[in-house]
Amino acid sequence: MKSFAYYYYLFFLFMFVALTNLQIGSSDCDNLQDTCPAVPPKTQTIFINGLPCKNPANVTAQDFKTDELSNPGTADIFGASIKIVGAAEFSGLNTLGLSIGRTGIDRDGLDNFHYHPRATEMIFVSKGALIAGFIDTKNQIFQKYLRVGDVFVFPKGLFHFSLSHGFEDATFFSVFNSQNPGLVSLNPTYFDHTLESIEKLKRRIVSLSKLEVPDSSPELERIYS
Repeated sequence: MKSFAYYYYLFFLFMFVALTNLQIGSSDCDNLQDTCPAVPPKTQTIFINGLPCKNPANVTAQDFKTDELSNPGTADIFGASIKIVGAAEFSGLNTLGLSIGRTGIDRDGLDNFHYHPRATEMIFVSKGALIAGFIDTKNQIFQKYLRVGDVFVFPKGLFHFSLSHGFEDATFFSVFNSQNPGLVSLNPTYFDHTLESIEKLKRRIVSLSKLEVPDSSPELERIYS
């Protein structure tokens, strides 16, 4: 019969492994206090991995409210406007491991292929209809047709896209599990971005959305070919 010390050892080994995996799996470090509104980056005198906290005596309710997503950002050549609001713009998010975003896409516009190196993105469609998808490390594509009220997830570090595919502009709001998710997009200078080529890319995405099997598809390079 095994001794109590043996089971005691196994219990603490299990807890150590579990807690270690939780820490590794989390996107940002846990906060060590209730709140930590950020000092505006322009006034920083020291540089750390993140943003320093305001003096607790100066924290107000305004630090936890923002209207940054009230208006869309500037549209790019694909007809999409992406606005991401992290702790640098919304100080109350500091140390909470969150940021938010708003993307507007013109009718038949495209939120071109990009990824977020430090965060998973969850989107909520508030207007219009769109085709949203991502490509995994096995070059498989996963995409769905989304309507108002639908939610879709783009895993961390994977290329993803959204194509407005209704009779009006589309808008979706995002939540990221990092206060600084980052954004890496395919620079238009890397490929032919004439109007004809962009329309060809859209047609390829639409054709893929008609497939019954979502995990059988060409890789990113073939979509752009």
